[in-house]
Amino acid sequence: MTAPLRTAAVGLGWVTQARHIPAMRRNPRYELIGVVDRAPGRAKALASKLGCPNHAETGDLSAVSWLDQVDAITVGTAPMTHHDVVCQALRLGKHVITEKPFAASVAEGEGMVRVAEQNDRQLAVVHNFQFARSTRRLLAELESGRLGAVMGLSAIQLGNPGRRLPTWYEELPLGLFYDESPHLLYLLRRLAGGLSLAKAVTVPSTRGLNTPARIDAWFRAPDAAYPITLSCNFESPVSEWHLLVFGEKRLAIVDVFRDIYLSLPNDGNHDTRTVLRTSVAASAQHWIQHVTSGIPHLTGRLLYGNDQVFDRFARAATGEPSALEPISAAAGLDVLKLQHAIIDNQEIVA
Repeated sequence: MTAPLRTAAVGLGWVTQARHIPAMRRNPRYELIGVVDRAPGRAKALASKLGCPNHAETGDLSAVSWLDQVDAITVGTAPMTHHDVVCQALRLGKHVITEKPFAASVAEGEGMVRVAEQNDRQLAVVHNFQFARSTRRLLAELESGRLGAVMGLSAIQLGNPGRRLPTWYEELPLGLFYDESPHLLYLLRRLAGGLSLAKAVTVPSTRGLNTPARIDAWFRAPDAAYPITLSCNFESPVSEWHLLVFGEKRLAIVDVFRDIYLSLPNDGNHDTRTVLRTSVAASAQHWIQHVTSGIPHLTGRLLYGNDQVFDRFARAATGEPSALEPISAAAGLDVLKLQHAIIDNQEIVA
């Protein structure tokens, strides 16, 4: 086996501490060399907790004295800083994987891709839910033909504004939509291939926020003659993310937050027997997977595909560039362009 990828984590917010670092620490392809954050005391405290040999309190990578020991950087800073942090790391000769959203504008994203190419470094984005267990089960059923011909795709997000949210999200274009929509967009792209926007409708916030109350978008795909939709409600009393595939034979539902996959048979004429069959099938699958996913969730071991994302990045950075394809900079840029297509072409319904 090749030597571990010597890595530094930059930006030590919740996602870095709960997802990125655990994924790396469980993977023998990684060696965590140090942690970096500009918040006073944060890097030092985390380094002490993890037994990590190095830490730095700065937002400038050139000021990190031990950076020459590092091959790669993980970026978990706020999205509006991604461009500068990523480009600086690339120019310092480091491979980089950054949290979504890829960048704060298409121009920034294109600039990041260009700098990666100029410096012959790998650049990746954390598009993790496509590797979650629930999504992998969906992909297996699609490949086997169990769902039948696909008749439609829908991604649905319900967001309670009172849940734990980043402090900076309102600074982004359309606020929370910009931060969270990449997940649903890359899932739709994973199923349908390249997407282009057909229409987007936005309902402004009723709470005086930059984040709208609701966004609905419709997409086209070259090889898909069926409807593809995204629906986001940011003023919901309950938070849920669901990905639905309408098959000729079955309905597939990915419950993203719980990492649960439901596969329900066509209920035909919707008589009492088939209604009860659907109830039994949905309930049984749901509660069985509450055990298989719920226990890892409670114990902090449910990584929602981050384990595979970071494994792919390490493989790419150590000589297997094809491993990067689903999480490549090009994939991140495509999703970023979809986000800005929605922002630039939205019809606002007051």
